[in-house]
Amino acid sequence: MKSIPAIVIHGGAWAIPDRMSQSSHQGVIQAARVGFQILDRGGSAVDAVEAAVMCLEDDPVFDAGTGSVLNADGQIEMDAMIMNGSGLELGSVACVKDIKNPVNLARKVMEESDHTLLVGEGANDFASEQGIQRVPPETLLTAEAKKEYDEYVKFKTAVNISFRARSDAHDTVGSVAVDSNGNTACATSTGGITAKRPGRVGDSPLVGSGGYADDHVGAASTTGHGESISKVCLAHSCLHLMQEGDSPQAAAESSLISMQRRVQGNGGIIAVSHNGQVGVHFTTERMPWAYISQNEMHSGINPGDHFIEKL
Repeated sequence: MKSIPAIVIHGGAWAIPDRMSQSSHQGVIQAARVGFQILDRGGSAVDAVEAAVMCLEDDPVFDAGTGSVLNADGQIEMDAMIMNGSGLELGSVACVKDIKNPVNLARKVMEESDHTLLVGEGANDFASEQGIQRVPPETLLTAEAKKEYDEYVKFKTAVNISFRARSDAHDTVGSVAVDSNGNTACATSTGGITAKRPGRVGDSPLVGSGGYADDHVGAASTTGHGESISKVCLAHSCLHLMQEGDSPQAAAESSLISMQRRVQGNGGIIAVSHNGQVGVHFTTERMPWAYISQNEMHSGINPGDHFIEKL
């Protein structure tokens, strides 16, 4: 039985400033187009989410790949994951510093290794073995990320603001998809949070937290306060509700409400069912999102937004 192909994108749930709002919105729309072109040609959900997230990683407005923020030592550390809902195959990387597209490396871990997660220098060494080019980290650094780091360090010396309380922190990008064969996939990628402790890993590369895909149910990708998301295994919680009968939209909303009640965390979820239903919800100030299904582009960034364009 054929399914209705669909792809959903998010560009991070956080207090996106006005100067970045339009470019963030347009960035997720472009990533949705890139991923859906693959689905429309009969391609796989895994290929689609990888291509979409690579598009976001190459867009400097997002905190992933090029555009990743700096940790407390002034270095870039990136995390990513990808999961194939057919067979529950998974690949993740964490704390990589010189990879242009970490999601591509995560896929290599999934398909070319016996492991599900590689970190730090071990992940970088594996990249070299797989022929993935290692780039000078400074080529991933944008003027915006450097400015944000300098401002935060200056601000931190004057005001004691907790890591958890920050609403200005950049965050994850992600994608979920279902292809015409009913196969599902998810992918996430992040440069983390400005001035984070070196070695800190949030939810993004953790299976069940930053993303999860199961062809029997669907796929979800999350964004927001990583420690909160990890505590409640947000992506898997969303899929569990879908498995119990909730629509992707209802499951996304309920999962975020539950996380806020249990651990006082905010964030966002995108989800898709194995039959092509879509869910998008967030509890932060903004989250750029877009999805394509049945020849329509849907998108938004502010609460209440829902723009529709016929394709």
